[in-house]
Amino acid sequence: GFRVVPAEECWRKSLVPLMGEVRTQMGDKPVYLSFDIDGLDPAYAPGTGTPEIAGLTPAQALEIIRGCKGLNIVGCDLVEVAPMYDVSGNTALLGANLLFEMLCVLPGVKTM
Repeated sequence: GFRVVPAEECWRKSLVPLMGEVRTQMGDKPVYLSFDIDGLDPAYAPGTGTPEIAGLTPAQALEIIRGCKGLNIVGCDLVEVAPMYDVSGNTALLGANLLFEMLCVLPGVKTM
């Protein structure tokens, strides 16, 4: 199954509790983590084909990804990154950081 969490429920608050619910619900089932960068506010990641106003912050994105630590992640990806729409390069930089964070939460990866 799945659960849709509208962006409005995420505004101005930490997503750590939500990710605790996700870990409880998923247990040890296999999880594929796909992060769509257009879920972030275009103030932070304008380089996407479908920017969404009032999206998540980079800090919330990190809470989501780091909140996946302990899940049985079998694969992950980052989609909708379109660097040609961002002359600042911020989207590519943020995207690379998010991918690094995804690698850090894979099972068996030890972090300091």
